[in-house]
Amino acid sequence: MRIAKPAAFALFAATLAVPANAQQPNVKAGIDAWQSGDYATAINNWRPLAEKGDADAAFNLGQAYRLGRGVVINLGAAQTWLERAAKADHLDAQTTLGLLLFQNGNRAGGLRWLKVAAERGDPRAMLVYGTALYNGDGVTRDPVLAYAYVSRSAAQGLSPAKETLAEMDKVIPVDIRQKGVALAMEKAGVKPAVDKPVVTAKAAPAKPTPKAEPKKPIPAPIATAAITGGSGPWRIQLGAFGRRSSADALFRKLSGKLGGKQAFYIAAGSVTRLQVGPYPTRAAAASACASLGGQACFPVAAK
Repeated sequence: MRIAKPAAFALFAATLAVPANAQQPNVKAGIDAWQSGDYATAINNWRPLAEKGDADAAFNLGQAYRLGRGVVINLGAAQTWLERAAKADHLDAQTTLGLLLFQNGNRAGGLRWLKVAAERGDPRAMLVYGTALYNGDGVTRDPVLAYAYVSRSAAQGLSPAKETLAEMDKVIPVDIRQKGVALAMEKAGVKPAVDKPVVTAKAAPAKPTPKAEPKKPIPAPIATAAITGGSGPWRIQLGAFGRRSSADALFRKLSGKLGGKQAFYIAAGSVTRLQVGPYPTRAAAASACASLGGQACFPVAAK
C-alpha cells in the first residue's frame, strides 16, 4: 500500500521573501508591485539587487521565472536564482529549489536541498524528505527519522502533513512511532517530562515467560506521486487566445483552483493555447476540469 502525498499547492506555494529590514525600499517596492499585479516593475526592482547578491531579491526573481510572471517561464533561470539564494542560506529558497528539482526528475539534487531545509525546520521540506526517508526513495530508509520529520511538519499545522501522519499511524508500529516522537522533540529542542522514580519494596523477580520471536514488519511505502505539481502524460486545455497575455490572465484567475499545477503556453499559428498540468491519467485530468465548474476545459495528451 502506498500513502498518497499532499496536493501540490500546499507544498509549492508562490510565496515571496519580505526582507527582515522593512527599510529596504527596492525589494519591498518590488513586492508591492508584485502584489498589485505589476510584475514588470517587480522584476526591475529585484534583478539589480539579485545580481549584487541580495538573497531575498534572488529568491523572488527565481519565483518570477518559475511562475512566468513579468518574464517568460524559464525553469533553468528559476533554478539559477533559487540556487543563489539557497547558497546564501535562504530557507524558503532551499525548500523551493528542492521541490523544483524533485518535481523535474532530479530527485538526488532535490533531496539534498530538502534535507538541509528539513533540518532547519521548514514544514514542507520535512514532509517531503520525511516521506522519502520512510520509503527509502533516494535515501537510506529510516522510519524513525521519517516519523519525526512528518510529525514535526504536522505540528506546525501543515494539512497535508497531518493527513500523511494519520496514514503513517496506520502502518508504523507503536515503538517506532514513540522513537520518532522522541526524536522530533529532541530536534525541536523540547525536553520531555521526566517522571520521578517511585521507591517500592523489592519483590522476588518473576520468571520471564518465553515469547515468540516477533516478525519484522513489512514496510508500507508512501506514494511518491503528485508532489509539487506531480507528473504524468496528461494536461487540461482551458482555451486558445490571440494574445498570450489573455491566456496568462485566465491562468492567474483560476490558479487557486488548480492545485499548484503548471501553465503551458502552446503556440499554434496565431493563437496561444493554455494548458495546465501535468496529471497522471486522463481521469485525473477530467476530474480537474470538473472542479472548475462552468469553465471550458477538456483533457489533452501532453506532446
